[in-house]
Amino acid sequence: MRDPNSDKMSVGGAMSRRIESKVFDGFHPVHLEVNNESYMHNVPAGAESHFRLLIVSEQFEGKSAVQRHQAVYAILADEVKNDIHALGLQTLTPSEWQADQERNESPECLGGGKAET
Repeated sequence: MRDPNSDKMSVGGAMSRRIESKVFDGFHPVHLEVNNESYMHNVPAGAESHFRLLIVSEQFEGKSAVQRHQAVYAILADEVKNDIHALGLQTLTPSEWQADQERNESPECLGGGKAET
């Protein structure tokens, strides 16, 4: 995953880095996760054939899920045609991402004397 607030990019294989680079150049995401899920499948160790992407970009505003996925597939056409066996996509706008984050937050603890009576 590449943090847009940092020059650091996580260590991944060549395909992971190529996906990150192309998606970053094509969508300028505010958040990007590239997860190699190949280890979960019957493939050789170190394979890079099964990926799950989370892309948060303003460029998805006003587009349907199908249009967003088509745009990602267009950018990764060579990789999907030649190297990637499976590609799972979650494509969100920044406002959708924010709402999703708020839904997934843990509630505050009310135990241990914190609850008001």
